[in-house]
Formats: sequence, structure tokens, C-alpha cells
Amino acid sequence: MSQSKTVQADDPPPGGTRGPLERLFDLTGRRTTVARELRGGVTTFFAMAYIILLNPIILGGAKDVTGATLSVPQLTTMTALSAAVTTVIMGLAGNVPLALASGLGINAVVAFQAAPVMTWPQAMGLVVIEGLVIVALALTGIRERIMNSIPLALKHAIAVGIGAFIALVGLYGAGFVTSGATSPPLTLGTGGHLRTWPALVFAFTLLLMIVLYVRRVPGALLISIVAGTVVAVIVQEGAAIPKGGWGVVTPEMPDKLFAAPDFGLLGEVDLFGGFGRAGAITALVVLFTLVLSGFFDAMGTILGVSDEAGLVSERGEVPRLGRILSVDGLSAAFGGLTSSSANTVFVESAAGVGEGARTGLANLATGLLFALTLFLTPLAAVVPAQAAAPALVVVGALMMAQVAKVDWDDLELTIPAFLTIVLMPFTYSITIGIGGGMVGYAAIKLALGKWREVSVWLWPVVALFLVFFAIHPIEQWLDVK
Repeated sequence: MSQSKTVQADDPPPGGTRGPLERLFDLTGRRTTVARELRGGVTTFFAMAYIILLNPIILGGAKDVTGATLSVPQLTTMTALSAAVTTVIMGLAGNVPLALASGLGINAVVAFQAAPVMTWPQAMGLVVIEGLVIVALALTGIRERIMNSIPLALKHAIAVGIGAFIALVGLYGAGFVTSGATSPPLTLGTGGHLRTWPALVFAFTLLLMIVLYVRRVPGALLISIVAGTVVAVIVQEGAAIPKGGWGVVTPEMPDKLFAAPDFGLLGEVDLFGGFGRAGAITALVVLFTLVLSGFFDAMGTILGVSDEAGLVSERGEVPRLGRILSVDGLSAAFGGLTSSSANTVFVESAAGVGEGARTGLANLATGLLFALTLFLTPLAAVVPAQAAAPALVVVGALMMAQVAKVDWDDLELTIPAFLTIVLMPFTYSITIGIGGGMVGYAAIKLALGKWREVSVWLWPVVALFLVFFAIHPIEQWLDVK
């Protein structure tokens, strides 16, 4: 009996002429279409647009060693500009749906570890150096060799851990899960109950997204984000929830749609001044933290999102990896030049992948929207986390499917894979999850006398992670000495 296949309106054509987009992005080869890519790019933008507002709050709320602060309007402009430029470059050079913007966690290191001991231009100088170090590691092939030397089971575990991590990011960012000073450390809503309108808006948007997605409605994630934003605006209009009740973004229609960008921070960098101001050891510790976080956060996200997009080969390799890693390093350096902190690949790119994005064309859509926010910053401030975060939860659920690819009967891989998966959400850090898994894997092989099975490229990584985990005791010991 023959079986018929239902063809959706945006299914890729079986053949035909190769237009410029087809030649540049190989849409047919990756079984995607322009419509899917644009839809995925827009979804990724909405999932990560919060960074335009959150990054200026983090950096603008800190003071440098002289007591100076950075202008929030200027930081907003630089954050949008930096994300737009680096995302487009990644799309063109890497042909992957991996969007970039100022990295959370990395910006905290800049704001609360670097700035208190040096000036802002000097702190951003360290960010530029960090990016150049990562570029050097990419150009020499060291970074690619390290990524390719990771056991395939751990690569799948990284994808699963990122799925759990971004789901927690979504749940916590929307206020559906909160933390308290007493036990338990995490709980539902407020005191174990959904007591607020924002939490209910999140629940409504999440349920709508689940229903539309399982019914395979094209644009399910994007439709739900827009619908959730509309509901949030209506709720805010009727309930007049106090400022901060929604988190960073209050869903109110702005008084004006356009605002002129302020490029005053562009190029405000002192490349090596931080070593003189803070001292060589202190500056090197900050630089080491920036490099390690930027290196492995991006590595985990690249592997996890690429795996979810079906771009990872059977050997666990990502196409154009050298280009991707080089662009990632250059993007980090560009973040320093714009004073918006280091750019990195955003895990929220998985939301666009969940919507169908498979190529760099999605990045062009995401980058264009970031560029538009240079002039539409007031409008970008309408979408609250409660409307965008459900996409992270749904995509997190989809990424968990990679857990089936781990051989759970092999204890030598089971425990490192488990550590990788659980440490990412439990410590709220992709880097720590990867580090825990790597150290666990090496320790098991060493204990069993199988240390030769560990790639020569992983042993230095394990040593660096051991230093990373012990960095504060080491700092204290050096201060005593």
C-alpha cells in the first residue's frame, strides 16, 4: 500500500533553479525554506530581545574604580548595534542559525569583577583582548580540536543540559519559578502559588504555545509570543501592575515609537591600561575568567543548538566550525569596542531552531530586527519575559530528546553525562556544567587506568577547569603570599 505525504505550504521544493539565497545558504540541502528561516529568525529575536534592556541595566548599574558609570541610553544603542552586526556576520560566514549578543554572566564579570579595580575603558580593553585570545585559539585550530575531542555522549549531554538550562531560564525569568531565602530554594510563583497576573500570562502563553506546536501550526512559537504580548498589554492596562511586577520589561504601549541612537561609547577602549591600574595578577585573573566563560559557554551553545538543528554529523562535528569559532571570538572583541561587554552565541537561538531555522538566513532576520531597534527601542520594550520565555521552555523540552542518544549502560559515560546535564541548570551556568562533566570524565578514566583514552587535547582543558573551580582560593593564597 502506498503512503502519501502531506506537504506543507512552506516545505522546501524538490529542485529547481538555485537563486542567490539558495546558493548562499543551501536552503534545499538543509530542508528548509525562506519562510521558515525568516520565521525562525524573528522568533529568536523576540526570545533574546530582553538583552537590549537587561544588559544596560547590569552594566549601567555598576561603577568603575573612579566611581564613573556608563550611560544607559548609550549602552542600549551599543547593545543593539553589537548584536545586529555580529549576528549578521555569523549568518553569512558560518551559515548557522546562531544569534549573538552581550553575554549574561560575562557582563557581570565585567561589571562586578573588572570595573571595581579599573576604569570602564580599561575593563572593555580586557574584553577586546579576551576576544582576540579566542580568535587566536580558533585560527590555530586548537579550539576546534578541543571541541572535536569531546566524546559524542558528552556532546549530546551538553545539548540536554542546555535544554534544562534554558527551560529554567524561561521559568525563572518569567516569575513562574522563584527563589527564596528559606527552603526550598526554588518554588512555584510566590509562596508555592501563582498569585500574580504576570505568572498567569506566562502560563496562558505557554499552554497556547504547546497546543499550537503539537498541532504543528506554522509559526506556533511566534504566534504565541505575539498573543502573549497582547494579553500582557491588556492586563497591564486593566490591572495597572506596579513597575517591576513584570520584571525588566513592563508591557505598556510607548509614548513614541522612534528614538535617536547614541553612539557615544563606540571605541572608548584602553587596551592594556587595566594591567597597570589593577595590577598584572588581578587583571590576568579577570582575563582568565572572561576567556574561560566565553570559550565554553559559546562552545556548549554551538554544540547544543547545532545538534538540535540536525547540523551535527554522525562523528559529532559541526560544519564550518572553524569559521563559527573565529566569528565568535571577533564578536567578543567587537563587544569590547562598543562597550557593551563580550558578545557570545545566545542559547535562545534554540527558539528559532524550534521554529524551523536551519541556516544563516535566520540570522539576517534577527540581525535586521536588532538594527531596527536602534531606532525603535521604545517598541522593543513592549514584549515582557512572560510572553517570550515560554519559547525557551518548549524548546528546552525538545532538546531533552537528545538524552536518548547517551549510552546509559556505560558508567564511564553515564556519570560525566549526568554531571554535565544537572550542573547547568543547578548552577545556572553552561560553563560549570561542561567543566563538571569534563573533570568527571577524566577522573573516571584515570581511576580505571584508561587515561590514554582521553584525548590529549582534553587534559589541558581539565587542568584549566580545576584552576577555574579553585580560582578564589588561589587568589586568596596569592594575596597572602
